[in-house]
Amino acid sequence: MLIENTCLQQTMEKIIDENKQGETLVIEQKEGNKRKLFIESYGCAMNFSDSEIVASILADQGFNTTQNLEDADLVLVNTCSIRDKAEQTVRKRLEKYNAVKRDHNPSMKVGVLGCMAERLKTKFLEEEKIVDLVVGPDAYKDLPNLLAEVDEGHDAINVILSKEETYGDISPVRLNSNGVTAFVSITRGCDNMCTFCVVPFTRGRERSRDPQSIIEEINDLWSRGYKEVTLLGQNVDSYLWYGGGLKKDFEKASDLQRATAVNFSNLLDICAKAQPKMRIRFSTSNPQDLTMDVVETMAKHPNICNHIHLPVQSGSDRILKEMNRLHTREEYMQLIDNIKRVIPDCAISQDMIVGFPTETEADFQDTISLMDYVKYDFGYMFTYSERPGTLAERKMEDDVPEETKKRRLAEMVELQQKHSGFRTRQNLNTVVEVLIEKESKKSSEHWSGRTQHSLVTVFPKGNYKIGDFVNVQVTDCTSATLIGEAIGYSINN
Repeated sequence: MLIENTCLQQTMEKIIDENKQGETLVIEQKEGNKRKLFIESYGCAMNFSDSEIVASILADQGFNTTQNLEDADLVLVNTCSIRDKAEQTVRKRLEKYNAVKRDHNPSMKVGVLGCMAERLKTKFLEEEKIVDLVVGPDAYKDLPNLLAEVDEGHDAINVILSKEETYGDISPVRLNSNGVTAFVSITRGCDNMCTFCVVPFTRGRERSRDPQSIIEEINDLWSRGYKEVTLLGQNVDSYLWYGGGLKKDFEKASDLQRATAVNFSNLLDICAKAQPKMRIRFSTSNPQDLTMDVVETMAKHPNICNHIHLPVQSGSDRILKEMNRLHTREEYMQLIDNIKRVIPDCAISQDMIVGFPTETEADFQDTISLMDYVKYDFGYMFTYSERPGTLAERKMEDDVPEETKKRRLAEMVELQQKHSGFRTRQNLNTVVEVLIEKESKKSSEHWSGRTQHSLVTVFPKGNYKIGDFVNVQVTDCTSATLIGEAIGYSINN
């Protein structure tokens, strides 16, 4: 039996997204460029998208990418700070970079991008002296100036957070792309201040991108043969364009700006209409900000995928309050019920944290009972990791023993696998539409793609190719993968 691995089948203690972690990013070579860039990206999809922006900026500065670390003139790692394990992984990579620099390429320059750059700032440069360059998530446009400083023998740093969407005018390159799916960033930052999360400190306050530039990017992707985009943001439901500026300043906007403002529901509608055959996904949603007009817009357009990633973090009202999650268990369950009322087959996925400070067995059982209520299609589950600078780190003791955290995580993963199996079995003996994305990891004779519900599906290749929309008769499944036979092209092909 073919089994296509997904993140559900991993331990889920590490940072996971739909892309390979630490993947070396390679683009087409630009004629005339002489310098070589080696760039790796860790963490969330937003980091991967940002690396595409960085590669685009540096291509105009004479850099072509390379897969050979020893040949690189510039090595960059785009980092994640959401968990300690992610930061430790990056530190090990920095050790390797510096070993290569010492032993093989003394002229190599090493830089840190992303959330660790924002959080640790001068520590890397002045105390540890392990990098030449530190650039925060909003400062990539300053890379040419910073590299000039580095070339003159100086350390360089820019970690200033912006009040505007910084990269709306940059056309990202598509790194290691399958030519079918792409990320399109629509918002940056987060205003929600969950007590466990570093994002508001590393990526700043919420601000949105001009909708016209988003549509232009989607139209360009369609013209180049892409079939699916994922609209990205730390909190996509908070998207609000009223001419620029922070979301928190919207109340100061003029009457005209308020009357013509574009919210996330409006943006989804515009994107779906702009390219009616382009699949539209979005991530990530926040329960307190997801409004029913978004769900109703999804129901109205067949090209908006019926899948919502809706992190809840805990099923305990007491723990939700300690986390500063601005929703209750009951409100979350009511939201799930309303989504299912409008879109009965909508797939729902989750993020969960176990072992948050003061979590009791009763709190954990509240989370288990919430999972039983929703029966999520899949999920991402983590043990609590104390992050320096967060309110939880400053005010709360990390008092749940590690063995308890691990035991609860294992129970949660086992239950999620049961629920995922229940959801995949609902597709047996049905026909699903699949967008072919790549060759199956398990067999060179099979294609792998996803349904609109984000279910991985594998089937024999036949005469189909990457980028085709294919109808697949589902004959078997695992808890994470549908298995079947293609029976023809879908009407969207």
